Parts: sequence; structure tokens; C-alpha cells
Amino acid sequence: MALKTNVIGFPRIGKNRELKFASEKFFKGEIGEAELEKTAEELRAYGWKKQKDAGISFIPSNDFSFYDNMLDTAFLLGAVPARYEGLKLSGLEKYFAAAHGYQGNAGDVKALPMKKWFNTNYHYIVPEISDDTVISLQKDNKVLKEFKEAKSLGIQTVPTVIGAYTFLHLASYTGNKKSADFVSSIVDAFTTLAKELSDAGSEWISFAEPALVFDLSESDKALFVSIYKNLISKIRVESKIKIILQTYFGDIRDVYTEVCALGFDAIGLDFVEGKKSLELLTKGFPKDTLLFAGLINGKNIWRADFQKKNEILEQIKKSVPEENIVIGTSCSLLHVPYTTGSEEKLSAETLQHLSYAEEKLTEIRDFATGEKSAFENNKKLFEKERVTKNEAVRQAIKNLKEEDFTRKPDFAEREKIQHEEFKLPLFPTTTIGSFPQTKEVRANRAAYKKGAITREQYVEFNQKKIKECIHLQEELGLDVLVHGEFERNDMVEYFGNQLDGYIFTQNAWVQSYGTRCVKPPVIWGDVSRNKPMTVEWSVFAQKQTDKIVKGMLTGPVTILNWSFPREDISLKEQAEQLALAIRDEVLDLEKNGIKIIQIDEAALREKLPLRHSDWHSEYLDWAIPAFRLVHAKVKPQTQIHTHMCYSEFNDIIRDIDAMDADVITFEASRADLKILDALKEANFRTEVGPGVYDIHSARVPSVEEIVGALEKMLFKVQKEKLWVNPDCGLKTRGDEETAASLKNLVAAARELRARNS
Repeated sequence: MALKTNVIGFPRIGKNRELKFASEKFFKGEIGEAELEKTAEELRAYGWKKQKDAGISFIPSNDFSFYDNMLDTAFLLGAVPARYEGLKLSGLEKYFAAAHGYQGNAGDVKALPMKKWFNTNYHYIVPEISDDTVISLQKDNKVLKEFKEAKSLGIQTVPTVIGAYTFLHLASYTGNKKSADFVSSIVDAFTTLAKELSDAGSEWISFAEPALVFDLSESDKALFVSIYKNLISKIRVESKIKIILQTYFGDIRDVYTEVCALGFDAIGLDFVEGKKSLELLTKGFPKDTLLFAGLINGKNIWRADFQKKNEILEQIKKSVPEENIVIGTSCSLLHVPYTTGSEEKLSAETLQHLSYAEEKLTEIRDFATGEKSAFENNKKLFEKERVTKNEAVRQAIKNLKEEDFTRKPDFAEREKIQHEEFKLPLFPTTTIGSFPQTKEVRANRAAYKKGAITREQYVEFNQKKIKECIHLQEELGLDVLVHGEFERNDMVEYFGNQLDGYIFTQNAWVQSYGTRCVKPPVIWGDVSRNKPMTVEWSVFAQKQTDKIVKGMLTGPVTILNWSFPREDISLKEQAEQLALAIRDEVLDLEKNGIKIIQIDEAALREKLPLRHSDWHSEYLDWAIPAFRLVHAKVKPQTQIHTHMCYSEFNDIIRDIDAMDADVITFEASRADLKILDALKEANFRTEVGPGVYDIHSARVPSVEEIVGALEKMLFKVQKEKLWVNPDCGLKTRGDEETAASLKNLVAAARELRARNS
């Protein structure tokens, strides 16, 4: 029999990034709210129609967002800090002010904090709840509006919303009240929401509760149960709507029994990342309850192996009647591109192995219906050997020894050598790497890629930009310079383009946060480096100045985490292959006179398992050594920097210290410098540069603001170990605001130097 199907969420940026470009025009005042809303309506309609045409039984609505669903939920519930509500701006302008800050006639506010969304490269906005926050369903009900919008198109959807437990669990609390104090009001708000949706004709409401896949304490479980015991009871009284509890990114082993006992009409479980999901079903599954079985991987772009998926399905059927099984995605398809139909340059042989969002809709349908020819074609696909092995790379991995991962001499001795070598002032100033990627910069790169200009013209333009960048930094008074990275489209794609073992897409764009989209390269086979990748640019930059210019690389773990990885070999082996390739580049930079080399590991924490018990065995035990493998062979005089951003590092701070870098810069400005406490508690030995201002906002920080941040840092960090820098690269910023911000940064460092000399 054909099984029903569901999708947890669909991409929203547009096949050609229409939402990104429309939003950016809105920010610049080039279009109004009406035109931006029109673009959004078209994108929502596109996704709903694609799912309907694919025969998806349960199509989500409210999965669309102008910026982020957690931020949407905060506005839906009225959990918006007074500093944004007080701005004399429209509703949508206030929303964007909370997302990325605002500086103008209406006021000056920083953005809300931003963190990684579980184990993905997507970032969410952290809601801020104070003791004065009053949670209630707002009149501007986005969930209801979008349900009605889909219905007007003849499409019945399942309104989906971030669940009360996940929302309260991930929120930040600024006063004495905690999550339990807001249970009653959030239950009332969601009860009202369910009633309004039911009255409008909705048959279902889906509460997304990915936070249930974390390690849960007894108090966590009690909070979850108290929320849904009350919420389900009240919804049953107020409406006839059916309730889905949707989970993803892992299994719910700590609360499975409680979930089954609460009386949901459907429960969504992840059978891709949920290691114990099958085992949990053997404990029993509630009668007359639908199981939304997340079998199709929502985070990777490879075709599903129907034979393997069918083996899992047969196991599921032992615990759940076939008629109660719904086949769907393991998580939202937000994390994959739109369609392989946009890939004109990849061969048909390659494309047959890839599946983006629209192809996954077809896979779900074919698998759920048991379509015979689809199963036969799928079987043939997986019978072929896709990858040609690189024996030299594989042998190099086998030959690795302990000394390949250990740098000598030890940190303390290197620190003394480097201080004598560089003679940098107290509180040395630097940036994270990239400088603004203007239209001119992007146009030069695009013209070269299309063959419209020669390599000589391309290089000449970039060298001109590097000279200007070096001159600007000298003029501003920065101590350690960068070359600006004008040749790079993306910190991972740039390297992937030059490594053997990768393939590259034209339009495989996915949303990272807000209007920021990335195009992850695809690891196709064994990875190796065949020639230097950055040496030319770094050497040219260093020749323009007597100051030190950092060599800029991306580390192996970040390259892996921000690529679409292979599924036929382990992540550990892929990381080691990448590490050996980047090691070759590090040693070439050193050989060519580059004295400071930054190896960014922005995404180190991103793939940290969500359960603490798996942290070392499944990730850190190979991720940290992979980084050490990259730099273990450099001279003690060569200073190794790394950078990390937009994650919570406090709980792995000792592991980060074990990376054995000489200097680490962190994103810290949006997190109120909370990482400083962890650094002090861990007796962090590495020199550090916690970011002093947020580069994801166009606002320019004052000298006083930066001085204040640095003074806070000095309570936790020794003055000899403190660097001064922005919290991330400046690629997305404009020239004018960048220069103004860095001018203030240097002035603040000098003021602090004068006080501490």
C-alpha cells in the first residue's frame, strides 16, 4: 500500500536567492515593504505548489521566514525586548532591527545574539526574555496568515511552529524569572493559536521540538511534560485540531516514554541522525497515533539508498501498523539547495547521485508508493562504484604517527620565542581576515570565471585591491595586517575549488543566516592538494608593507563541516585527508616568509554531537587532532592563529586549548563576552582575541563602547595575552562603516595601552 508523506520544511531563499536580494534592497530603502512582501508570497507559493504537485500529504506552512523562525516565534508571542518596541519603526523594520541591529534616526540598538542551530550551519536568533516580558499571542498572527494564504491557493497545509519547550529552552533570560515562570502564558498563547487555526479550517498543528534530542535532566522532562499536559488538554477543549509533535537532529531517548503517554495525534522521529529511534519503537508506540518517520536525509544532497531505507522501514513496521506510518524528511529541507535542475554544468552521470529539495520530494513519493521502476533504477545506481580511490592519499593516512600531531617545543616556550620575534605592542590589533566584498570585487571575480577577462587582468585588479587594503590598515594603525581575501568567494568554496576530490555547483545555495547564503562544495572523492592555493596572494601582500601580514587559511574541520560530505567513508577520514592538504599549504606559506598563519576553524563546534556522551568518541577525538595535524610541523617562530564564531564554546574550552594554536580569536560581542568566564576558569593558556564588536550589523561601535568591552576582558584575561579584533570577517560590510569601526577599534586599543603601560 502507498504510505502517506510529509515534509518538515522547505527552502525559502528562492531558487535564485530572490529573498536575499529583495531584503537587501529593502534595507537600503530601494523598495518598500509591499514589494518585499510580494516576493515572499511568490516564494511561499512556489514551495507549496511543488510539494502539492509531488503528492506530499502533509505540507508545512509557517516554515517561511524573512530572517529566522525563532525570531518569528518571539514576535508571534510578544517576547520582544522594549528597546526594539520603542523604536519608531514599522513592524517589519523592528523585526529586522532585532535581527541585525539598527543605527539611525529612530535610535541605536544592537542585534539580539545569534547562535548555531543545533548541529547545522544555520544560525538562529536567541530570544531575550526579561521579568517584564508578557507572553501572549499577538494580533499580527503570521502562522494564521500564511495558512490562509496557502488555502487561498487551494493548498491545505499543516501550520508548524517552534514548540514551547524548545522556545523557552533556547531563550536567554535577563532577570530572575526562568522558563518555568512562562509556561502558563505560553500554553495560553498556543491554545489560542490552535483555536484560530482550527476556526480557519486547519486540521493539524505541528509543534517542532528539536530540543528534546539534547540530554534532558529530570527538571527538563518535568518542564516538557507540564507544558504539553496542559497544552494538549486545553487544545482538546477549545478546538478539534490534531496535534503533531515533531522532533529532528537526533533521538528522544530521555523523554520517549513521556511523549508516548501525552496523547499526541502524531509523533515525528528522526531515523537518519536518531541513533536510538528504532530501538525506542520496540518499547511500544501509542495506538491510533501516526508516526512521521524521518527517513530521507534533510541535511545532505546524496540520493537515498532505497534498499537501506527499506530495511529501516521494515523494522519500523514491527512496532507501528503500516497504515499509521508517514514517510518524510529527517529535518527541514532548509539545509539543502532547491533543485539539481539549476545545475547546468554538472554531468548527467554526476547529477544522478545528487538530490536537492525538489528531488527529495520525488524520492519521498517514490519510496512511499514503492514505485517499481524507481526502486529498480535506485538499485542500479548503488551497485556502481562511484569513487575512484586515491591510493597515495589513503596510504598517507595509514602512515600517520603520534608525532605528526604534536608541535614542539611546548606552548610556553613558543610564546617567549614569538614575543621576542614580533615585538608587538600590548593589546595588538588585527582583523579576522576578509575585507568588504564590493560589487566591483564580485564583478571582477565573476568576469574571470566567465572568461570575460584574462588571468593577468584578474590578478592585476586583485593586487590593486590588496595594495589599497594594506595601505588602509597601515593608515588606521593596525598592528597585524591581512590581505583582504578579494580573490575568495567563500572561505570553504575557495579552497574546495583548488583541491582534488571536490565537485562544484552553480546554484546549490543554502541559507546560513538572514540574507547570508552559502554554496557548500561537494566532497566527491579522496581529497588532496596539487598546488599552492594562497601563497601567491600572501607573498604579494607581505611585499607591500614592513608590518606582518597573516596568511589566511580555512581549517580541515570547518572545510568538512561546511561542505556536503561523503557518506561512504567516515568523517574522521575525510578530516584527515583535508588536514594533510592544508598542512602542505601551511608549510609552503612558512617557506615563503609568512610569519603568522591563521587557520580558521569557525565551524569547529558545529558538528559537536548534541549528547555529551558522544562528544569525544564521535567527534572531538578526531576533530582536535585534525587541526593539530595541520600545524604540528611549523617552526616555533611561526605563530599559528585560529578563529571561531557563533557557537557556545564554554563547555569545550579545554579542548580548544588543546588545539595548541598560539592565538585564538572568538566571536563574543553578541554573547555579552560570556566566554571570558570559561577562559578564566579553565586557565586558558592560548592568547585570545574575543571580538569587540559585531560585524553582522551595519552600526559603528564607538571608542567608548570598545574600551568598555576591553576593560571587561581584562578582568578575565591577562593583558599580555589579549588581542583586539572584530568578532568575524568584514566581507559583508561596506567600506565606509568598516574604516570607521576599525578606526575606533585602534583608538580604543591605544587608549587601553596608555592606561596599562
